[in-house]
Amino acid sequence: MGHNESGGSEKKSSESANDLQTFNAENLQSNMKVIYYSRTFLSIIGGVIAGILGFTGLTGFIFYFLIMAITSLGLVGKAKFSVHSYFDSWNRIILDGFFGGLMSFVLFWTFAYDFVHIF
Repeated sequence: MGHNESGGSEKKSSESANDLQTFNAENLQSNMKVIYYSRTFLSIIGGVIAGILGFTGLTGFIFYFLIMAITSLGLVGKAKFSVHSYFDSWNRIILDGFFGGLMSFVLFWTFAYDFVHIF
């Protein structure tokens, strides 16, 4: 009986080892770069569009949040809704690069707004 118990515990430990998901650090880093570049690019494009459309104040920031929500949905769709196959958590897709993109958005938003309304 002692042998069966140890065999059972070995089986349990090997099953729990298979349940633990591991990530290749290089692939995870590459996926994070894609998120960062996507958010930065869409923040710049969104900022230019917001400036051209003449959004000011809260309307411009709501537009930014809308752009980031669409970006997050696009990234989840690109991952075929299997986020844990490509990232270690949902926060990677939803929150990473959010505030860095905000700075780019504001920069290009104000530049485009000033450019359109001065000329």
